[in-house]
Amino acid sequence: MNRLGLRDSVLILTLVPTVVIGLLLGGYFTINRYLELDEFLIEQGNTIIEPLSIAIEKPLAENDLATLNRIVQHIHNAHSPLIKSVAVFDTSDALLAASPRHRNFDQLRNVPIEAHQSSNKVIRDGDFLIFYQGVLDPNASSLLPFSTNGTVMIQFNRQGAIVEQQKAILISAAVILLAIGFAVVISIRLSRLITQPMRRLVHAATEVAHGKEPQNIIQPMQGELEQLRQGLVHITEYMAQEKDEMQRHIDQATADYQETLEQYETQNIQLNIAKREALAANQVKSDFLAKMSHELRTPLNGVIGFARQLYKTPLNKSQKDYLDTIEASANSLLIIISDILDFSKLEAGAMELENIQFQLRDAVNEVLTLLAPGAHEKHLELSIHVNPKVPEHLMGDPTRFKQILTNLVSNAIKFTEKGEVTIDISSRLLADERTSLLISVKDTGVGIAMDKQDALFTPFGQADSSITRKFGGTGLGLIITKHLVEAMGGRITLNSAPGKGTCFTFNAVFKVPDHHFQSELPCASLVNKRVLYFEQSEHSYMATTSILNSWGVHLTGCRNLEEFEEAMAADFGFDICIIGDPGGVESMSLLKQLITVVRKHSDYLYLLLNTVSHNMREALIGSGADGCLSKPVNHRKFCEMLAAPYRLDHPTIHTQDSKTTKLPIKALVVDDNDANLKLICALLEDRVDNMDTAHNGAQAVEVCKSYQYDLIFMDIQMPIMDGITACKLIKESSINEETPIIAVTAHALAGEKEQLKEVGFASYLTKPLDEDMLGEVLMQHAASQKQWRERSNGKTTVIEPPFESSCLNWELALQRAGGKEELAHEMLNMLLLSIPETLSLVEEAMAANAQERLLSIIHKFHGACCYTGVPKLKKLAELIETAMKEHATINEIEPELLELQDELRNLMDDAGLEKNTSY
Repeated sequence: MNRLGLRDSVLILTLVPTVVIGLLLGGYFTINRYLELDEFLIEQGNTIIEPLSIAIEKPLAENDLATLNRIVQHIHNAHSPLIKSVAVFDTSDALLAASPRHRNFDQLRNVPIEAHQSSNKVIRDGDFLIFYQGVLDPNASSLLPFSTNGTVMIQFNRQGAIVEQQKAILISAAVILLAIGFAVVISIRLSRLITQPMRRLVHAATEVAHGKEPQNIIQPMQGELEQLRQGLVHITEYMAQEKDEMQRHIDQATADYQETLEQYETQNIQLNIAKREALAANQVKSDFLAKMSHELRTPLNGVIGFARQLYKTPLNKSQKDYLDTIEASANSLLIIISDILDFSKLEAGAMELENIQFQLRDAVNEVLTLLAPGAHEKHLELSIHVNPKVPEHLMGDPTRFKQILTNLVSNAIKFTEKGEVTIDISSRLLADERTSLLISVKDTGVGIAMDKQDALFTPFGQADSSITRKFGGTGLGLIITKHLVEAMGGRITLNSAPGKGTCFTFNAVFKVPDHHFQSELPCASLVNKRVLYFEQSEHSYMATTSILNSWGVHLTGCRNLEEFEEAMAADFGFDICIIGDPGGVESMSLLKQLITVVRKHSDYLYLLLNTVSHNMREALIGSGADGCLSKPVNHRKFCEMLAAPYRLDHPTIHTQDSKTTKLPIKALVVDDNDANLKLICALLEDRVDNMDTAHNGAQAVEVCKSYQYDLIFMDIQMPIMDGITACKLIKESSINEETPIIAVTAHALAGEKEQLKEVGFASYLTKPLDEDMLGEVLMQHAASQKQWRERSNGKTTVIEPPFESSCLNWELALQRAGGKEELAHEMLNMLLLSIPETLSLVEEAMAANAQERLLSIIHKFHGACCYTGVPKLKKLAELIETAMKEHATINEIEPELLELQDELRNLMDDAGLEKNTSY
C-alpha cells in the first residue's frame, strides 16, 4: 500500500470488499439454485414413477401387454420431453413394454438389485436421470410384502435443468458485474474528492519551493484537507520571512567579500611575482646543470678517447680488463650526468623507457664488475645469486635497470664497513608472456633508523646531515631509483635497523621475447666433471653452487677446512678444484698451502678472490693455480675458464664460420632517405639473395603489383604516399597480400606501434638498425629457411674517426654500418651535406609557424641520425618529434630547436666544412 497513490488506494479499498462479497453471495445462491433444480427433478421423477408402478401391477400380473403398452405410451406422451423413455421389465429383466425405443436402449436393461426389492433407485447417466421402481405382485402372500412381478424404468432428460442452472450462473455474474461497476463509479468520484484538493496542495508546495507565492490555495477546503491548506499557508508566510532575512545576510556577506577582494588580488600579485622568480631560479639551475654537464663531459671524453687509443697498443689480458673497466666506468659516469639533467623529467613522469632485448645475467655482471673494486678495497664479500628459473633473455630497458642496480649496490658498499653485500634475483611469471623480477640488495652496514627512512626517497634527502660530508653523494640516487622502478611497473621497499644492516627490495616487470639469439656457453665440456668447491661465505657458496649444478657437474661442496680435507682424502681424484677465499695478504700463506695440497688431488685448480690485484693473482698462479677470477663470479668468464682445457678436444666445440649463408628470399626496401635506404641494403646484402628498392609508397605499390616478394621493409613517413597507406594497398590489391611487411621508423610511440600492427604490419623496427635487430626479424619471418644461422660476433678493429667532435660517436657509426668503414664514411658525409638544407628548412618552418612541415623535417632528420653515430643529435631530434606528436606548439619546444641548430653548426665546425663540401 505504501507504493500506491491515494487514488489507487481508495479504488482498492472500495473494489476489493465489493468483489469479495459479490463473489461469495453469487456463488452461494448459484450453488443453492443448482442443487434445488436437481432435487426438484428427482422429486418429480419419484412422483411419476410411484403411481405408474401401482397402475401396472394388475396388467403386469395378468401379463396384459396391450394394457402395459398403452399405460407406458400415455405416461411418455403426458410428460414429454421431460421423459425420454419408459420401460417395463419382468423379474428376469426381460423387456415387456417400452415407449419409445432408441439406440442406447439396451444399456437400460441392467436393472439394479434394489429395484427387485420394491425400493426406488436413481442413477445419474450424463445428462439423464434413470429411475427404477419395483412393481409389487398383487397375488403374493401377505407374508411376502416385498415380492415383485417386475420393474418399471423411467429415463428423465436433465438438459432443461442444466439450462436453468446456467441461467442462474449468468444472472449471478451479471449482478456481480453491476455491483462492481457501481462500486468503481462511487470510488472514482470519492477519490476525486480527495485527489483534486491534494493536487492543488502539491502544486502550491512546488510553487513555494521555487520561491513563488501560491494562488490556488486561497479557497477553503473540506475536513482534514483544510488543516493541510492552513499549514501550507503558514509555511509560505514563514518562508517569505526567512527569504527576507537571508537576503539581508547575503547583502552583508557581499559587502564583506568586496572588502576583502582587494586583499586577495594583492596576494595573487605577490604569488605571481614569487612564481616568476621561482621559474627564473629553476631556469638558472637548468642552465647551470647544462654548463656543468658540458664541462664534465669534456674531460670524460678525453679519458674515453685515450683509453681507446690504448686498445691499439699491445696489451695483456689484465691490462685489457683494466681498460674495459675504465671505459665502462667513464660511460657510466656520462649516464649519471645525463640522469641529473633528466631529474626534472622523472618528477614530471616524462621519462621514456626503451623496450629492447637484453641478457639479464650479462647486465648484472656489467654492474658488479664496475662496483667490485670498491667492495674489494673494503674487504667486503660481494655476491650475486640468480635463481635458475629466472629467464635469461628479457625485453625492457637494460640501461635503466642497470642504473637502479648500480645505485642500490653502490650505496650498500658505501655504507658497509665490514661483512658482505649480497644480491638475490628471483622471478614470477605473469600473464601475457611477462615476468616480474624480484631483486633484493642486502648489506651488513650501519643501518637506517625508522624515522629517517622516509627521507631517503625525497630529492636531496639523506638519513643524516653528516652522511654527505662522510660518504659524499647528491641525495638523488634513491629518488631516481624509485621513479624508475615505478616506471617499470614495480615498487621499492626498505627494511633496515641501526647496526643490523639494510635490505632494499624492488620488483620490475619485463616481457619475455618470443625469439632470441643464443649466446652459448661452453658448459657442455663440463658435463659429468668431478668438481671440488671450497667456500666459507654462505651466500657465495650458494650462488656458485647453483651455477655449477646448472652445468651438470658432479659437485662436492665444502664449507670449512675439515670438510675440505675430508673430501681430498677420498680414494678418487677431482677434475677441477675451485677455492673461494676472501683474499688479502693475511690469507696468502694459507692459499699457497692449499694449492700445494690440492695439486695432488685435482687436474686443474682455480681461485675465486675478493681482489683485483694483478700482482696477487700472478703470485698465486705462480704458486700452482691454473687461473684466478675476482668475485663476484661472472658466469660467462667462469665457464670459459673452467672449460678452457677441455674445449679443443670436445666434440661439440668448433669455431663458427664467420661467413653467413644467404637466405634464398627476395626483399623490397622502401625509404625516401637515401642514407637509410643505403644502410638497410648494405645490412641485407650479406643476408638475402635479391633486393629491390623504392623511394616512396606509390613506387612500392606499383612494384608489388608486378613482382612477388618474401619480405618488405617499409618506412612510415614518406612523400607522395606514406608507408601506412602503401601497406593497406599492398594488402588489398597486389600479389603480395601474404607477404610480411616490416615497418621501419625512426620514432614510434607505444600507441603508434599498436596501430601499425592493426593496419597490417607484421612487425616493426625502430631506427637505428643494427645486425642483431635485423637478424631477429629475419629469424622470425624467415624461420622456415633452415640455412639461416646467427652471424658470428668477431672483434671489430678500432678505426680512427674522420674528425674529433663531441657530437660524433664513431664506434656507434661503424656499428650502425655493420662494421663497414666505407659505408660509415659515406653515410656521415650524406648527413653533413644535408645539414645546411635542414637548418634552412627548420628556420623557415619556425618563421612560418608551420607545425606539420616542421614535424616532417624533424622526422626525416631523425631517421638520418639513426645510422650516422650522432647520438646527441638523435636524442634531440627524438625529443622534439615526441613533443610535437603530443601536440606541443613550436613556441613550447623553441629551446630544444635552438639547441639542435647550435649542435648542427658545431658539428659542421668540428668537421671543418663549408656548405656543399664533404670531409
